Amino acid sequence: MALNALEQEALTALDLSRPRPLRLTDHLGLLRASSVVLFLILWEVFGRRVNPLFLSYPTAIANACAQLLASGEFQRQALGSLQVYAVGLGAALVLGIFLGLLMGRYRLAEYLLDPYVYALDATPRVALIPLLLLWFGLGAQAKIAVVFLSGIFPVLMNTFSGVRTVSSGLVDIGKAYGAGERQVFTKIILPAALPFIMAGVRLAVGRALIGIITAEMFTAVTGMGALLIRYSSAFATDKFFVPVIFLALLGVLLSVAVEALQKRLAPWKETERAL
Repeated sequence: MALNALEQEALTALDLSRPRPLRLTDHLGLLRASSVVLFLILWEVFGRRVNPLFLSYPTAIANACAQLLASGEFQRQALGSLQVYAVGLGAALVLGIFLGLLMGRYRLAEYLLDPYVYALDATPRVALIPLLLLWFGLGAQAKIAVVFLSGIFPVLMNTFSGVRTVSSGLVDIGKAYGAGERQVFTKIILPAALPFIMAGVRLAVGRALIGIITAEMFTAVTGMGALLIRYSSAFATDKFFVPVIFLALLGVLLSVAVEALQKRLAPWKETERAL
């Protein structure tokens, strides 16, 4: 009876029937949507008061987008950019993850490759474009090379860091239970380094987008880069914002997709988060 009385007293003190106070963290999706809507409203109001040569506003940009879509010009240029982007980024991710795993696992590979990796990573990609034009010409190959160089180093460096942070004790335990080098790689090192790899992929997605626009502005002027140059030269600010917003939304969607893939491949990391 004494225990039941104590329990009843504790429940009374807690008063679980009281409504929970309103917290912003309980409505993060609504908070995000509200901030976007508020931003668009403020942009619309402020943009209408500015000279259209310097800034446009959402409704004008929507009208310009409808015109570009009706003419089919936007779709043609976007498709060309996306094809180059996909090839360059795909090659960068495959080679970057492979070299990162190799350098992180084997000290010999690290000492052989890291001078070239650090040197190329520190070199501005724009400085290499004239050389790439001499090697590959003005076509799609030069653009793919720029996208590749823009995307490979973030994923390579993050993969390398992820492998180096794997505890040697885990590897020793695996070997003690008879795991071979292949099993150590696939069962211990790769899962432990996976969050670092996915973080590198998210960085590479954004860097490669910058790379494709830079390449299209300096090589054969086609794709999204061509639209940006054409509409900025014509002072068509409303049309200029259409490819800019498209690239921004593409980067956000790809980043969200990579984050969702990480949660699927490494669900245990979500339970280890501090927040």
